[in-house]
Amino acid sequence: MTRTTEPRTQGPIAFIGGGNMASAIIGGLIREGLPSAQIDVVEPYEEARQKLRAQFGIEAHDCAGSALARAALVVWAVKPQTFKDAAGDARAHTGNALHLSVAAGIRSDSIAQWLGTQRIVRSMPNTPALIGKGMTALYARPGISDADKARVEQVIATTGALLWVDEEAHLDAVTALSGSGPAYVFFFLEAMTRAGMEMGLTREQAYQLSVGTFVGASALAQASGDPPEVLRQRVTSKGGTTYAAITSMEQDQVQALFIKALHAARQRAAELGDEFGR
Repeated sequence: MTRTTEPRTQGPIAFIGGGNMASAIIGGLIREGLPSAQIDVVEPYEEARQKLRAQFGIEAHDCAGSALARAALVVWAVKPQTFKDAAGDARAHTGNALHLSVAAGIRSDSIAQWLGTQRIVRSMPNTPALIGKGMTALYARPGISDADKARVEQVIATTGALLWVDEEAHLDAVTALSGSGPAYVFFFLEAMTRAGMEMGLTREQAYQLSVGTFVGASALAQASGDPPEVLRQRVTSKGGTTYAAITSMEQDQVQALFIKALHAARQRAAELGDEFGR
């Protein structure tokens, strides 16, 4: 896991797409001192453009144009199914830029073909980036220099932690683990809250206890050098309450089914590349 010590980036940055992930990165950059005048966004929806202008004071355009030519870095924050068309619209203006994709599934070979450049980094962030607690994995094509990688790190570090993977195919696994991972946490929070209510607690009490448990357990795991199975064993006294819960889940094969679900997510990430990367 890596973080740069100086997250401030140099030169203008353009975002193609102005949704949640773009907003997370823009917010981090502005917090770290990048002037709003150095940021351009292409966002087709007027409501989203108005929100970006009001929130960040940045320039937002409804389509790609010559303003993109000044960008030293272009961040692709579009949906997989719209990437190819968006790239076709922007290609004439972004030939000299470094490109960072945060789009799920779309492989760098496709992006390189659509944009006519090898200076591409693919990434898979997650939604905690919205509060600076994101986890992002990155893959650099061979055409990326050390300086390019450092620049990308400076940008992504404003949203949380990051790590590099050596094989692009590993980003599909990253998508299954950390990219989709926040939804798994919320899924279990739903279940814990419901169980607490069934046991007589109010929704607010059950939710507060559940969230606090996830926050504390995650912090403990991060601070500890021990693997999760050891941490689990320390709070699972044989014959106790935790033992009863873990035994019930083992009998129902909860862990095996959860692992199966993550493999399904990885498979879908690969399918997105096949489906929309042509």
